[in-house]
Amino acid sequence: MDDEPWARKRIATLLKAEADVEIVGECGGGLEAIHAITERVPDLVFLDVQMPEVDGFEVVQTIGSDQMPLVIFATAYDKYAIQAFDAQALDYLLKPFDEERFRKALQRARREFDEKASSATALPGLLESIQKEKSFLRRLVVRSGGRLLFIKAADIDWVEAAANYVTLHTEWTATCFAPP
Repeated sequence: MDDEPWARKRIATLLKAEADVEIVGECGGGLEAIHAITERVPDLVFLDVQMPEVDGFEVVQTIGSDQMPLVIFATAYDKYAIQAFDAQALDYLLKPFDEERFRKALQRARREFDEKASSATALPGLLESIQKEKSFLRRLVVRSGGRLLFIKAADIDWVEAAANYVTLHTEWTATCFAPP
């Protein structure tokens, strides 16, 4: 997403050399970038700071940081670097950048994807192991009328508050007990 055709061509040429990268679009202005990002939902965006209609920061703000793909700003102005990182930029390429600097930025994006992918695949496994470790109460010991009753948790249909007491409703009876 750059208003300068030569800059878009340079980035596209470098990206085409990468086997794991697919270019899903190029834009020459901010409004066009907003539409393309919203419609195509890319994983990574190379974004210029100064573009017609809407600048790069306004693109990020319009889409929202929670919906915005990873952003590498590619611009001729070093004075926007702090603002770029405040906008959650992954990297900041200062034009004219060389191939080595471009590859470092792209490698940073790959590491970010790997971290997201590993956490996304680890989370379901972690949740599953936590759920397996949970032990549930199988029965309750209830004091009622001077006696202790053992009630299976599976037999409780519902629980009702009754002032300082709790009423347990089961299929065979409603038992009132006071808290200890």
